Amino acid sequence: MSDDLEILLTNDDGIDSTGIRALYDALSERANVTVVAPADDRSACGRSLSHEVEVDERELGYAVHGTPADCVVAGLAELGPVPDLVVAGCNKGANLGEYVLGRSGTISAAVEAAFFDVPAIATSMYVPAAGTSLAETDLTAADYAEATRVTSYLAEHALGAGVFDHAAYLNVNVPVADGDPAPIEITRPSKRYEMDAERNGAHVTLKDRVWEDMNPESLPDPEGTDRRAVVEGRISVSPLTAPHSTNGHEALDALAETYLETVRSTDR
Repeated sequence: MSDDLEILLTNDDGIDSTGIRALYDALSERANVTVVAPADDRSACGRSLSHEVEVDERELGYAVHGTPADCVVAGLAELGPVPDLVVAGCNKGANLGEYVLGRSGTISAAVEAAFFDVPAIATSMYVPAAGTSLAETDLTAADYAEATRVTSYLAEHALGAGVFDHAAYLNVNVPVADGDPAPIEITRPSKRYEMDAERNGAHVTLKDRVWEDMNPESLPDPEGTDRRAVVEGRISVSPLTAPHSTNGHEALDALAETYLETVRSTDR
């Protein structure tokens, strides 16, 4: 990684999180890193955008009282030098499957960068809960070693290799560091979706049942998907595009052609 490489680093766990500090320490060894990150935890906020945000200068960089998308817009348009790459993470918890792409603040930061035509890497770490909630799981900088290693590798090599000629951003999910480096598998987001809801009086509890079965022996996600790769101990790298492409079809074309005729006859 060249010292001339400019990286804008953000996240959705907040500027004080262990994951962003671990990435900053690793990336800044070989690149100029500007941190523009939320002042507090903004997990699962998607691409929510504010019209105006307050900004504080912290020891690590700029703390924005807003969302990850706010951070990317403010960082790219005003607060930092024009970067070669945006890196979002490292998120405490995995971001796996098609259905999380629009929910995750980490991934949304990468998507926001793509609209600026700046390539991006979103890095998240799968943390097996083992009966405890993710929030109650304490992680050290050493736990993020796998995440920092692969993100540094991709930041150093992906631009020159032409990866971003074909992908707007990379969604990277890694297992917790455990000795030797894990291999990379190029994956596609899993299509599995198992949201549910239960009502209790005036309250409705939303439940994501996908996470209830992460046992490698019974995991229903097929080979080649991001979730299977990570659960089986490999690093998942999904090359993704933004904006989303359209999917035209003759049936929809026919509806468009008959629209005016239909509504005019109905209004008579």
